[in-house]
Amino acid sequence: MKWNLRWAAAKRDIWRPTQLQAAFREVGFTPSLSKVAALWSGKPVTVRLEDLDMICAALKCTVADLMEAEPVAAVEGRPETEQRAVGESGPARPIPRPGSGGSRRSLPPN
Repeated sequence: MKWNLRWAAAKRDIWRPTQLQAAFREVGFTPSLSKVAALWSGKPVTVRLEDLDMICAALKCTVADLMEAEPVAAVEGRPETEQRAVGESGPARPIPRPGSGGSRRSLPPN
């Protein structure tokens, strides 16, 4: 995911974390300045849905304005030509190894 908080804030003429914090206060969202600065400076690992709603309300934007999906290949450094949909070529299920009989193993007793 690409985090576009600065872009969404710039559309509202917000250029600093302190200005963003003031916009958050207007809608009743009161994160610490360090949390606001962390959201501002980079892509967060997690964002609570309630916080995401408040960010969108403060910036008058949608979640789609804040986050943009990126291709998996770009994230993992693989060329997109290597990506395939599940079942695109070959069976969707793994083939049992020869000699395994194709039977399922039972779980050990508790």
